[in-house]
Amino acid sequence: MDEKQKFFNEEYMPRMNRIGKITGFLGVVASFAPALVLAVVYGILPRPAALVTSFISIASAVGVLWFVEPISYFPVLGPVGTYMAFLSGNISNMRVPCASMAQVSAGVEPGTEKGSVIATLGMAVSIVINTSVLTVGVILGSSVLSMMPETVTEALNYLLPALFGALLMQFGMKQKKLAVTVLIYAVLLNVAINAGIFNWLPGASNYLGILTSVFLSIAIAIVTFKKAHKGESEAEK
Repeated sequence: MDEKQKFFNEEYMPRMNRIGKITGFLGVVASFAPALVLAVVYGILPRPAALVTSFISIASAVGVLWFVEPISYFPVLGPVGTYMAFLSGNISNMRVPCASMAQVSAGVEPGTEKGSVIATLGMAVSIVINTSVLTVGVILGSSVLSMMPETVTEALNYLLPALFGALLMQFGMKQKKLAVTVLIYAVLLNVAINAGIFNWLPGASNYLGILTSVFLSIAIAIVTFKKAHKGESEAEK
């Protein structure tokens, strides 16, 4: 182990894990602070039945993302980037693209130590800029949008699909067979969901496409890696 790897494993990561856990817990406290103030200071408490109903409603809609997002984003973001992403938000439409583009610009691979550091730097810049622009947008956004033509405001609805399309091409060029296979599967599955084939699954449209596509990609990547590794081993023999 060279000096850089030693510093990364023995100093950098322990420190980042400690800071990430502390800021994460502080984020949880800050998130619940308004509710605690209402309960403790003003004595406003929701009924238990209302809490359960609200939790079930949210969990049925986005609960699957609690498991899918950390697994699917971790290879790009790395451990430190994951702390930052889930604390700052805007993961899919801001943090992941910024982290991946920073890695491309620096010429490093996702999932490596260098890739983790570069992703952290890219996300740090995105958080600063995003927060600054968001502050201005909150203050002036509605007035600026109201002055724009209707065609422009309607076009803004296509920003996120265009962003994911760009990311698909960026990573798909490295793994063409995997990208094409999963894309075909996702399109066919989406058609099946819209046709009502999976209506027997509660809230299938909210999670089935993302969940199965992510784990199908992981399974194919593992099988492909094992075959390639087996072929290299046999060639060496």
